[in-house]
Amino acid sequence: RRVHGGGSPEHSMHANHFQLQSRAVKSLFTSLRSKDTQTADFRRHADRLHRILVEEGLTYLPQQATQVVTPCGEYLGTVGPQPHELCAVSILRAGDSLLQSLVDVCPGISIGKVLIQRDEKTAEPVFYFAKLPKDIHKKYVILVDPMLATGGSSLCAIKSLIEHGVKEDNILFLNVVSCPEGLAKMASAYPAVKVITAEVDVCLNEFQYIVPGIGDYGDRYFGTIHE
Repeated sequence: RRVHGGGSPEHSMHANHFQLQSRAVKSLFTSLRSKDTQTADFRRHADRLHRILVEEGLTYLPQQATQVVTPCGEYLGTVGPQPHELCAVSILRAGDSLLQSLVDVCPGISIGKVLIQRDEKTAEPVFYFAKLPKDIHKKYVILVDPMLATGGSSLCAIKSLIEHGVKEDNILFLNVVSCPEGLAKMASAYPAVKVITAEVDVCLNEFQYIVPGIGDYGDRYFGTIHE
């Protein structure tokens, strides 16, 4: 029989949204959110948080009950889909920061890339390309992007996945920080997509940035901040 990862929705604006409950999250975010944190420390703490997010997120894929023999007895556990049944899709560039943790946990997983950039004047997404495996329609897809703000980029990426034959309920979206506005748009457009996030922030400001937020995640992770 099939069993699914535990947990209950934390925010009513999206019934398929789940938030990490690890006590490590608050400590890691304290470093990540500080404007004084330099690239090396930001990357180190981000990678630790990504690993927790990935491990927890994968449990929201279908789990098969299984029994194993231990040195002292038997244990009833679960096993999820194998790497060949999965595809990780990164929304460039910031998504690549989270992608590495997923590859570390699931060596052999297929990888796809989607390039969508935000128009800084309109805050609307601009789609450039999608490079995806030919058999992606047969797989569970784990979409990764650290920030869910307006929802524009993630909705655009999911639209592309569905156009390539991926079932909506086979998509899992992992992100580090989300906000109510983005979650509401996700729930309205793609309610079957499961969203796993580490923390939910207060709102978007007048410039459509998450508050209190982290800043530009990609620039801070990859060390390309321009003063």
